[in-house]
Amino acid sequence: MDRKVVLITGAAKGIGAAIAKKMASLDYNVVINYLTSETCAKNLKQEIEEKFQVQVKIIQGDIANEEIVKEMVKETINEFGHIDCLVNNAALCQDNYFQDKTGEEFCRVLNTNLVGTFLMSKYVGMEMLKQKSGRIINISSTNALDTNETYSMDYDASKAGVISLTHNFANALAPYVLVNAIAPGWVSTDAVLEMNPTYLEEEKKKCMLERFGEPLEIANVVAFLASEEASYITSSVIRVDGGKK
Repeated sequence: MDRKVVLITGAAKGIGAAIAKKMASLDYNVVINYLTSETCAKNLKQEIEEKFQVQVKIIQGDIANEEIVKEMVKETINEFGHIDCLVNNAALCQDNYFQDKTGEEFCRVLNTNLVGTFLMSKYVGMEMLKQKSGRIINISSTNALDTNETYSMDYDASKAGVISLTHNFANALAPYVLVNAIAPGWVSTDAVLEMNPTYLEEEKKKCMLERFGEPLEIANVVAFLASEEASYITSSVIRVDGGKK
């Protein structure tokens, strides 16, 4: 029997890399999409193949480009024959105050985070409809719900849009494809840990568990939503934020 196949966008490092390793541990073949982190993607491919003995394919490409998305999906189908799970994880964040944001900068964030999620869901979703099965899991953010910040309003708006896309695609692809979203709070990725330590400590105090999440803790929820245990869950948003005080 063929292994299931998961395609993960923005998977070279951080949460995406944790998801790739988690799904590989569950015997999925893994397609790693990345934009600029080529070395990280190649190292992750080698690590997964050696540790889990599954097939790993890496594809460079900008998910905001429709032709690139179409080619990425075609390439994956040609190699593996099917896509069982899509994880829309790729995201761009360019924090600065709204007075300093240009329309071009605002659109760049929305193009990656929202338009990219739409394009990936559209073209993978069409393949899943053909096979009458599949899971799409969108990585949104608590910034889309209630922890928005003025200096990241483009990011917040894009992640709110991802939740709207989740509900719409769940409806459009029903009953064959289950579409859900995860809304992480603070997660200890390299990008986060490079931020001001005093600020980060203040943010931890706002969390009931008084710590940030780990990338694996997001990956574990992805694995659950991809599993048969989640066979009656669609159009849902799951917070993974350690509780907000």
